[in-house]
Amino acid sequence: MSHKTDQEPNDLKDDAHATSVIPESIADGVDEDVVEPNRRLFTGWQFLLFAALAIAYSSFHLISLNVYPMETWSFRIVHIAGALILGYGLFAGARFADDDHQASAAWIKWVSYALLIPAAYTLAQVFLMYQTLSGSAMRIDPSVENWHYGYPLMATTAGAIVLSWFYRQARHRFNPADLVLMVCALASAGYLLVAYNTNIRMSTGTSFAPSGISWAAIAGSLLILELTRRVAGLALVVISAVFLTYVFAGPYLPGFLGYPGLSLQRFFSQVYTDAGILGPTTAVSSTYIILFIIFAAFLQASKVGDYFVNFAFAAAGRARGGPAKVAIFASGLMGMINGTSAGNVVSTGSLTIPLMKKVGYPARSAGAIEAAASTGGQIMPPIMGAGAFIMAEVTGIPYTEIALAAVIPAILYFASIYFMVDFEAARKGMRGMRKDEIPLFSKLVKQVYLFAPIIILIVALFMGYSVIRAGTLATASAAVVSWLSPNKMGLRAILKALQIAGTMSIQIIAVCACAGLIVGVISLTGVGARFSSLLLGLAGVSQLLALVFAMLISILLGMGMPTTAAYAVAASVVAPGLINIGIEPLIAHFFVFYFAVVSAITPPVALASYAAAGISGDNPMGTSVASFKIGLAAFIVPFMFFYSPAMLMEGSAMQILRVGVTATLGIVLLSGMVQAWFFGPVNALQRVLMLVGAMFLIYGGIYTDVIGLAIGIVLFVMQRKLHGGGNKTAQAG
Repeated sequence: MSHKTDQEPNDLKDDAHATSVIPESIADGVDEDVVEPNRRLFTGWQFLLFAALAIAYSSFHLISLNVYPMETWSFRIVHIAGALILGYGLFAGARFADDDHQASAAWIKWVSYALLIPAAYTLAQVFLMYQTLSGSAMRIDPSVENWHYGYPLMATTAGAIVLSWFYRQARHRFNPADLVLMVCALASAGYLLVAYNTNIRMSTGTSFAPSGISWAAIAGSLLILELTRRVAGLALVVISAVFLTYVFAGPYLPGFLGYPGLSLQRFFSQVYTDAGILGPTTAVSSTYIILFIIFAAFLQASKVGDYFVNFAFAAAGRARGGPAKVAIFASGLMGMINGTSAGNVVSTGSLTIPLMKKVGYPARSAGAIEAAASTGGQIMPPIMGAGAFIMAEVTGIPYTEIALAAVIPAILYFASIYFMVDFEAARKGMRGMRKDEIPLFSKLVKQVYLFAPIIILIVALFMGYSVIRAGTLATASAAVVSWLSPNKMGLRAILKALQIAGTMSIQIIAVCACAGLIVGVISLTGVGARFSSLLLGLAGVSQLLALVFAMLISILLGMGMPTTAAYAVAASVVAPGLINIGIEPLIAHFFVFYFAVVSAITPPVALASYAAAGISGDNPMGTSVASFKIGLAAFIVPFMFFYSPAMLMEGSAMQILRVGVTATLGIVLLSGMVQAWFFGPVNALQRVLMLVGAMFLIYGGIYTDVIGLAIGIVLFVMQRKLHGGGNKTAQAG
């Protein structure tokens, strides 16, 4: 009791002097561009050149999407080629030379320059072939395609990729091997543009397809795989290599994996079409994703991201375990917009994780909370990262319907993290932040108009505007709203935003193109249909068993992969099988989508958790296990989609309301069970009761809800009698 009395005058003194020391902002720079370890940092004319290329690339998409549309395949080819050129210019294939790593030998540089000659020759051949086809010729001489285009293109592409692995120079210098790859990207895309704008396009996938298409597709696929390795790591590349191996090894495999087989030419003449690389994943990355990356870049350039985080601190910072609750809100908002779990951890976690540790959270819990919250941003409507756009493209379900269906699951996910955090803070007697440690809420609320771009986006979507029109309006409003804030966007800031968008888009475009390669293998070999028949056989035994199997495959496919690619692949392999066993398309795709998202916090390969561990200083595997525990609801809720479709807004208003309320109460019990705390410590028997009650409430049936509520009421009464409000116990702890 004396401890409390001694503390009160200090708190009053802090509050009395708070106005003189309250920080204006504690999130300055939280939404600054995160610079990857292998990204070049140019200076002088090289910086201006690549900044201009990035601005031109972003502007090209804005103009094509809103003013002057291109033919679909041509637009997507240019979209991928632009990302390849920018990517090879900005991202190195090997470590930079520094005190620990010496610059590479001079001969590698001269061999790289020598490769420029055949690369330039293939590009010149593209112009000659274009002139030939523009005349009376119906197709190109096969010997010209092979000897003057295909063979030199393959040799230079493969040679430059290998050289780039060993070419090491200072971070501000450019690499001639990557210049060769940029030229090869132009030559590959150039031929495809020429061929696909003639009648030759109709021959893809047949024995009549010209060999040039196959050469351009093979070179393009190699370029996509190498850029994916540079920007997203080896995991997706290895999975792609396994699928590509299956194309040619499949005929020799036993059982349901076997298929008749495809020749090299027939497969590659079709994989670089809308059946594969130019299919749904690239369709989405070239429209919705790039548009929302530009939107995010405008928010970033106008410092709205800083405002989101400051607002979250002002609103929730003083609650017990305040920085952890701030991480939930801030990371959810930022993750919703930027669409990458690991990238969001790096940007917001650099601020929230140290502050969580400061108020008493162990390093492991701090990293796990940030990883779980950042991952959850991708299931938060209205933007939902990028996966929801792919879902809309694949299923044909309107995006607004998908965003609306995601509301209750998103509430359950973030409620789970919130109560996990709150109960842990209560159990450990953690404090919130002092008034003089956070910005003044009354001041920040005056700038609440900075939320206007997101509100405009939501309103425009539900008024019936297309996603592209709504996204463009939201982007324009971000610039206009900034004129009312201290960070006004002039021409220079707008150009900076377009440059940031061009750079930010490289990773997601490479990943989507690489995922398209896998989707192409699945569709052209028919392995997806055979997997569906396997799920159908399992469902004959038990539908729950089929769902568990689908969950494991979705998580396995997502391990080490960005969410967008994980969902795109799982949607091609798993979702059709679920639909075949009688599950509604929306439920099947949401099921797959959720597990693709939470693969970022699922051991043993959890990208978001590993990124958080790097900031918190804890063991990566320990952090991934802790984040799995905090995000536990996300592994239970998808099963409820099947048993209670009202969770996805399918049913009457009363059904949806009942399921939403009771499932939220179930999440509270589940969180209490995990943290062994309700209004005070919870014994083993009570934890078992909490788990049973939580499962009954989350299930969604009327009778199970009644039983779950009865268990919850009994636990509530027991805890209130034992611990009062829990405050005395928390203070004692």
